[in-house]
Amino acid sequence: MIKSTRSTLALFAVAMSLPLAAQAGTLSLPAGASVAVEVIDTTSLDVNNTSQSDVLLKPTAAASGEYDLPNHCLITADARLDGERIRLSASTLTCIEASADDSEIFSGDLSATAEDLDGNIGVPACVEGSGSDCQRAELVPGEAFQLRLRGELALEAQENPSAQINERRRQANGEGVANPVPGERPDPEAQ
Repeated sequence: MIKSTRSTLALFAVAMSLPLAAQAGTLSLPAGASVAVEVIDTTSLDVNNTSQSDVLLKPTAAASGEYDLPNHCLITADARLDGERIRLSASTLTCIEASADDSEIFSGDLSATAEDLDGNIGVPACVEGSGSDCQRAELVPGEAFQLRLRGELALEAQENPSAQINERRRQANGEGVANPVPGERPDPEAQ
């Protein structure tokens, strides 16, 4: 067993508080990492509709996740009713990391499953019935749960057309159609 020292714990706390964003143009998370998320829209499943594709999730500031994603992320997942729990399997991730005048886009495949805050697979969500007799389950925005990555995530920054347009505007220096500064023209009413 490793003996924790005060300096080791302080270093760990600092490292965990840093967002894992665009460091050197790569968004990366280790296998087994967990991130706190919530649904964007209410997701309801029942005995007649036991699954739903393309459920939208977003990162949340809840303290349950070990790692942080950029604030502007969208995750897609498939949901399935399993007793009184909803199981979610995340499949894609798209994030925009913005800082000052620059922004990077990260998008790609993700392999992660939803867990409750105690690490149990699936999210308890039954609102009608109980146990294996659950008639309806529901996830609502604002209720955090965690996604646990099945494998390592490493997404390279993609081309950002908006950033390229903004760069051309900054370089135009008062000339050209890319510059937002209007050119000098005679006032037609002054004649």
